[in-house]
Amino acid sequence: MSEDEDDYMSDAFLNPLVDVRPGMPMVKRLKKTLRRETLHKEKNILNQQKSYKEQEQNRRDAALQSSLSSENKGFALLQKMGYTVGQGLGKEGTGRVEPLPLNIKTDRGGIGMEELKKRKAEENLNNYRKRLQVKQYKEKKSLEDFRERKRTEREKHETEGDLRKSQWACEQLDRQKGIIVPRDSWYWPEEVKNQEAEHDEPNTEGSKDNKELTSLLKLQFITSYLRSVHFYCIWCGTAYRDEEDINTSCPGGTASNHNE
Repeated sequence: MSEDEDDYMSDAFLNPLVDVRPGMPMVKRLKKTLRRETLHKEKNILNQQKSYKEQEQNRRDAALQSSLSSENKGFALLQKMGYTVGQGLGKEGTGRVEPLPLNIKTDRGGIGMEELKKRKAEENLNNYRKRLQVKQYKEKKSLEDFRERKRTEREKHETEGDLRKSQWACEQLDRQKGIIVPRDSWYWPEEVKNQEAEHDEPNTEGSKDNKELTSLLKLQFITSYLRSVHFYCIWCGTAYRDEEDINTSCPGGTASNHNE
């Protein structure tokens, strides 16, 4: 082959035949080259934008740090009206000395958006505090109700226990004095009352009163009867000599008097 003839297998002959139009086949090396060029252009654009923002920020900072000169039209007008550097504004010179601060808005929110966000945050915080207060109030109320219920159950249990003791004491002291029938059917224990009912006629009026009276009222009636008739206190567990002795030696006619 002579030197004047073209080599049809060389790169110089093949490269012009490569079609780089979209959708057409390309060699791998050319694809990488185009991709590198695209990335390089994108980086250059980003660097230019970044450098522009930095330059703008630097110019702004420099302008804010430097004071106005007489070349500024506004400052020149102030000087003509008698203003001097370092003097406050106003007729008496008591006004603002430093210029108004510059706030650069960098977000895309409209005017009033910051106030709206702040107001929304305050509303959410107030709503949260209200919900928390309601929750705390309900928990406190529930705890108080639970304690009150337990206290009522405990007092009821103690009252019923004192009632049984007073009924047994009343039955024993009545029999010691020869009393074979209680003042009322519930003054003696249930077992004794059932035994006596086999020999006596049922007292329907007493049964009706028995259903209407609570354990606390029954206890008050029986303890009052024991103190006045037998001079006996179920909480002291002592039978006193007479009424004067029980009134002076016994703390009182209730359980709370003996717990003090």
